[in-house]
Amino acid sequence: MAAESLPHPLLLSTIFDMDYMNIGGTDVQTTYVFFTWCGMILLTLIGLYVKANINLVPGKTQSLMEALVGGLENFIVDSLGEKGRCFVPLLIGIFLYIFSMNMLGLIPGFDAPTANLNTTASVAIFVFVFYNLLGIKTWGFHYIGHFTGPSKMLMPLMFPIEIISHFARPLSMALRLFGNIFGEEMTLVIFFSFGASIYVGCLVGTVPLYFLFLLGKTLQAFILFTLSLIYIKGAIEHAH
Repeated sequence: MAAESLPHPLLLSTIFDMDYMNIGGTDVQTTYVFFTWCGMILLTLIGLYVKANINLVPGKTQSLMEALVGGLENFIVDSLGEKGRCFVPLLIGIFLYIFSMNMLGLIPGFDAPTANLNTTASVAIFVFVFYNLLGIKTWGFHYIGHFTGPSKMLMPLMFPIEIISHFARPLSMALRLFGNIFGEEMTLVIFFSFGASIYVGCLVGTVPLYFLFLLGKTLQAFILFTLSLIYIKGAIEHAH
């Protein structure tokens, strides 16, 4: 059965008529834009709540956020050294953004924006542009040494290979995240559709999937965070 023919659970974007917008006489799908804004609003509200309830004796929410942010910050500093602290807001922001967008797919009435290639490609392209501009800013013309390899004799061979390799990075990042999240979303749709068409008790079988997908979505966010960290590290390090 084709994925397009599967009945999809009712979404908030459909209820609020935000699935499509007419722009210049053309209907443009805005479903994932709507859910992206929902995710960003949710992140903002959580941030404001944590900020308003900061205490010397942290509560559960503050402790969770401190453990998450502190753990990621230590991971970044261990990988990049003290100079990596300036990248902490960016990299943790990427993790929290991807994580929250992934998790929206587990909330009834919502869909994961990262199940759309436009969302994952935008993040991947941003990381690609950022680390290359950072490399140019750090090394100037000598940044080209990152693409020529360690041997001058192999330079004519290594240069095109490295260029292709670097341009493949955003493609790999975007497709990896999109493929995993889209696959998980379609699996949930299939199980819910199957359960709804036979008897409601079948839906109980989706509960273990939620725990599995919770782990998978967290892992995917961490992988993209780690790849971003690796690419930044490569850009600011000496070319070998």
